Amino acid sequence: MPRTDYRPDFRLDGFEPVNDAVDEAFWDHIDSDRDSMTTLAAHHSPDGRHSFYVIHNGAVTWGIPGEPQLIALLLERDIPTKSYSFEHATLPLPAMAQSWLIKRGCPAEAIALPPGMGTQPADTATVALQQRLMSDGDHYALLHSYTDDTSSKPETTVLLRALDERVEKPFRILLEQADLDTFTHTLREGSSVGVRGASRTVVLDRPPGRVRQDR
Repeated sequence: MPRTDYRPDFRLDGFEPVNDAVDEAFWDHIDSDRDSMTTLAAHHSPDGRHSFYVIHNGAVTWGIPGEPQLIALLLERDIPTKSYSFEHATLPLPAMAQSWLIKRGCPAEAIALPPGMGTQPADTATVALQQRLMSDGDHYALLHSYTDDTSSKPETTVLLRALDERVEKPFRILLEQADLDTFTHTLREGSSVGVRGASRTVVLDRPPGRVRQDR
């Protein structure tokens, strides 16, 4: 039968947190919102020790406007002791969540979003940029993001800074625009030499929806 419940299955039956701090943190950051969560992609290692998730947290839409709505989650199980620990990151774009998981050992092909989970890329430029974010995402630090989901064309703006100080234009600006009528999205990027320039960079050119680069 088709799956109807997309809440995360953490596969923790019979497991206990490795300590009280993990227990408290897992409740605060993950389990307390489980009923509002949707699993976009998941991968479980064959030995059962690791599970990787890309999760949409619907509870965020009722909180502070603009906050990232995605969670990248790595669960690590100690089979002999029947205990678990976890790492997580709250991120604004699926490709960034996938990149975070890939850098922690998840096979890239295993954490792809299946058809129907989220909007689909509208063009090849979007596909190429998403793939680059997945492979090179750890080259940048996330400085700021804003997700506007108040209309049928949600937008997410992301400001990144290159970790390599030798990069001429270290600031990258990403703009994802979704169209819920066609269930597609575009992703564009721009660059800037400074934060002040970056704040002026996120300007939408319609059409085709490019982010202008600061010269």
